[in-house]
Amino acid sequence: MAVAAAAARVWGSSRGLDRAGLLLLRRPGARGLARSLPRRQEQQHFPSLDDKPQFPGASAEFIDKLEFIQPNVISGIPVYRVMDRQGQIINPSEDPHLPQEKVLKFYRSMTLLNTMDRILYESQRQGRISFYMTNYGEEGTHVGSAAALDNTDLVFGQYREAGVLMYRDYPLELFMAQCYGNVSDLGKGRQMPVHYGCRERHFVTISSPLATQIPQAVGAAYAAKRANANRVVICYFGEGAASEGDAHAGFNFAATLECPIIFFCRNNGYAISTPTSEQYRGDGIAARGPGYGIMSIRVDGNDVFAVYNATKEARRRAVAENQPFLIEAMTYRIGHHSTSDDSSAYRSVDEVNYWDKQDHPISRLRHYLQSRGWWDDEQEKAWRKQSRKKVMEAFEQAERKPKPSPSLLFSDVYQEMPAQLRKQQEALARHLQTYGEHYPLDHFEK
Repeated sequence: MAVAAAAARVWGSSRGLDRAGLLLLRRPGARGLARSLPRRQEQQHFPSLDDKPQFPGASAEFIDKLEFIQPNVISGIPVYRVMDRQGQIINPSEDPHLPQEKVLKFYRSMTLLNTMDRILYESQRQGRISFYMTNYGEEGTHVGSAAALDNTDLVFGQYREAGVLMYRDYPLELFMAQCYGNVSDLGKGRQMPVHYGCRERHFVTISSPLATQIPQAVGAAYAAKRANANRVVICYFGEGAASEGDAHAGFNFAATLECPIIFFCRNNGYAISTPTSEQYRGDGIAARGPGYGIMSIRVDGNDVFAVYNATKEARRRAVAENQPFLIEAMTYRIGHHSTSDDSSAYRSVDEVNYWDKQDHPISRLRHYLQSRGWWDDEQEKAWRKQSRKKVMEAFEQAERKPKPSPSLLFSDVYQEMPAQLRKQQEALARHLQTYGEHYPLDHFEK
């Protein structure tokens, strides 16, 4: 507890660091934190409260020596994990002891997402769809966090969280419909591919501008608090998005308004082509939380159980105590940022191969399953074949369906269409009446 008290003085929020907040302190290596803390200056003792600092902006003591706070006041926030890279549980007390069927759902969701990624990536390369973003290497962050939530918890994604929807049983047909923008697309073909949304599964539609979802998610969490809804909001973003002003606004609003929200940062090493070494000089994203008064933890994002444990505890406390939590999941983006990116221009093949072959979340979970006799090579072979068949069937179905009617361009914005928009609709109708032969109108629903 001496370590906890020292850390609380360095990182302390108005609430202090209690048991769950010390998850990151009680892991192996925590003793090293005590040695790395700076020597505190001798504090002045005052005979009465009137002589102590009374500034309203901070809780502090006076010191009598000039000294700036160093940015590296600790050696680094430790990374919480449950499994090693061979899928072995490190500390039995941290094993979530999940039933076999639930762990198998983890694995099937992660591998099905991986299979869908490969097929849709190739689809874009063949010119069948306009754009795609894979989730290679980050599957554990999606599934581990999604499994720890209630199905009614509201999700604000960035654009690389398809596994959350996959775990919530979003149909493959709707993934494909969205990427193809066909008549079955819930968004009616108006969004870029991978910009999923589903009201039934409480997944807010993704929007392209970076980090705009962060303050929006805080607003939703504040509304849930006021309604006593007994639900949490989870907001996903990458470490690059944490450099946006919206992140600052969201963190500060969440802390001061005491909102039941989980900020889930996927730190995958790159903001498109910009490595973390050029994004920030501090200790990642988790280190920012205490400055806002937010309980924070750093986890191994390639360990699905570590992600699950951290998210489950954060969810429990966020709802019970109405306070925000920040989880920084350390992982690696194995694929290109998107189909518009060529990552070979800024990182080596050897670097990518290491994470793909040596520290992949799917491989780690498979080792765990095999060590317990819950999975074997024959099951792996059969599931790979079955999952590919399921994806290909949805893929072929999506290609056969027509595009939504062009008239839907003008709907779902206003309850009553304004005159200016009606003029545009009429102008489009006249244009297609005159020049329709030059457009592939037979590909669109009548």
